[in-house]
Amino acid sequence: MNRMYTVTFLPQNISIEVAEGTTLLAAEQEAGLEPDAPCGGKGDCGKCKVNIVSGKQTGVVLACQTAVTCDMKVDTMYQGKIQKILTDGFSRSVAVEPGVGREELEKGIPFYLMAFDIGTTTVVGYLLDGKSGKEMAVASMMNPQHQFGADVISRSNYVLEHGGEEMRAVIQDALNRLIVQACAKAGIKKEEILQVSIVGNTCMHHLFLGISPDSLVHAPYLPAVKEGMILSAEECGIHIAPEGRLLMLPNIAGFVGADTVGCMLSVAFDQLEPMTLMIDIGTNGEMVMGNKERMVTTSTAAGPAFEGAKIECGMRGSKGAISHVSVENGELKLEVVEDAKPVGICGSGLIDILAFMIRYGFVDNYGGLCDEEDLTDEFAKSQAYRLKEKDGKPVFMLVPAEETANGSEIYISQKDIREVQLAKGAIAAGIQIMASKLSIRPEDIQQVYLAGAFGNYMDAENACEIGLVPYELRERITPIGNAAGEGAKLAVVNREEYDYACRLAEKAEFIELATESVFQDTFVDELEFARATER
Repeated sequence: MNRMYTVTFLPQNISIEVAEGTTLLAAEQEAGLEPDAPCGGKGDCGKCKVNIVSGKQTGVVLACQTAVTCDMKVDTMYQGKIQKILTDGFSRSVAVEPGVGREELEKGIPFYLMAFDIGTTTVVGYLLDGKSGKEMAVASMMNPQHQFGADVISRSNYVLEHGGEEMRAVIQDALNRLIVQACAKAGIKKEEILQVSIVGNTCMHHLFLGISPDSLVHAPYLPAVKEGMILSAEECGIHIAPEGRLLMLPNIAGFVGADTVGCMLSVAFDQLEPMTLMIDIGTNGEMVMGNKERMVTTSTAAGPAFEGAKIECGMRGSKGAISHVSVENGELKLEVVEDAKPVGICGSGLIDILAFMIRYGFVDNYGGLCDEEDLTDEFAKSQAYRLKEKDGKPVFMLVPAEETANGSEIYISQKDIREVQLAKGAIAAGIQIMASKLSIRPEDIQQVYLAGAFGNYMDAENACEIGLVPYELRERITPIGNAAGEGAKLAVVNREEYDYACRLAEKAEFIELATESVFQDTFVDELEFARATER
């Protein structure tokens, strides 16, 4: 039998007994701390650093690579897990006919509904009045599954190796906590909630329902369940009224899930006249293109870079994140979340700094960092001191160590630029192929809807500058916020809208980019920063 040791985590002052050989990351998880581990504990991302204050060894280590071998005190070095979570989005007005609560309506008894958007990174819940459809409260939190990996593949692999009960339990608990929070805000009882709807990508859908994600990580990458489902909330571990129902919106494909269907529902995509492109860039890049005549959809592996998981100084959009970069009065200005001392760079900041580096010639069209002697712009020359070397490799320095909150330099490395190229290249290639399927050119797209938090907070023109979206479309872009959550709200307040969502999912034609003969060549072409050649 393994010896047991006590690990005390600071500043939370939480102590837990764990078996000898347990990693500090696993101990944090057992203690309920929800540590940040984008790579799922493989030691690749370097984001789970902790400081061992007392033990056989001391100092900063990776929690996922450090075993407990004695009693220890460990500083988790958390900068704070609170992230700005997007809750608002574009929606439509519909009649309130949820298909439940008829008896309550007849007796004049109030009842309520709740809609959830389970994102890979965040979870948002909306409490709605069952009679009027009015939003009573909103509650949100980080998805606690992030401790098992930042992306759907990491989490799927974790489940295939360890089983799915742990992953399912933490998300059920998260939804129940949000229900309690929302009810407390509105001053109601959770037993008064009669119906709940849920959207999420296909992996989040499967993990919530306890369905193995095996089919999502092995070819041909198909969902185990596509159809919409009406289930017992109680049997799914959701604590509302005893007879409460749960509406699971349908999936379209292995990596185009119910969250995309929610976005489509929010704008009634198959009723749109203009040729429309809708993009939801999260840890996966899901896209829909078309109008009332025809709709095609696809997905690209794009998100981890834009959420900081594969960026050396990357982080989520929380306190201390550099969120925007601009030039003002001859100076490079950094905007930091909560005006705090900077800690790292989030996705919107990453887009801005790459666009800046392209505009001023710090990066060539192949994505290479230029040397100081290659700079021709006068402002660029004044910033040439930012071109440095770190560990023998070129970097563009944003903030020196003495000006950051954690005493670490914040910079963009050549590797970071390559990660952005891969992400934006995949999305741009997807747009090109979708347009080809519809027999149009990308410049024929009349409007672009950017859904999700990343699309809402990023600078659209800078996204076009780096080639994430065709440059010709820069003035046709409209952020529509958390459209997936809005779609979930429509489905829960009106049963016909739920049925409509199911029909939308059936009508959308899925394009599997990996099987398209032109994808690889298109992807390689789209890796270039085309705007860098036009200076």
